[in-house]
Amino acid sequence: MQTPNNETTTNTGTPELVPYMNTLTSCVNKVVKDGYTDSFKIENKKLFSAAKENSYEPDQVKIVNFYRFEGQSDPGDNAIMYVIETTDGSKGTLIDAYGAYADAGVNKFMDAVEEINKKTNKGETTSMQ
Repeated sequence: MQTPNNETTTNTGTPELVPYMNTLTSCVNKVVKDGYTDSFKIENKKLFSAAKENSYEPDQVKIVNFYRFEGQSDPGDNAIMYVIETTDGSKGTLIDAYGAYADAGVNKFMDAVEEINKKTNKGETTSMQ
């Protein structure tokens, strides 16, 4: 849970500072600055890179991080952004609706990806496998 003081509460109730990226736009801008410039999509049950005109199977994909955004008043505003690296070095993002409006093809592909990580506030990486 994020507080107005830019803190999040852990499972133990201890507040921790987190990078303040409260909008999808600010988060996209941050990862693009970090080199994640490709914009991926799911096409024919594969991850597709328009920049490289290449498709990837789930075993060729690593989710480096992901961010979930919740709309203030409309559940249709819920979104998730995946920060992705591929085995050939492509780096980019895939953005999808979250919840009831999520793309079933994206969900199915992500379920098949074996390496999914979530970076924590302290720079640690947690495997979500």
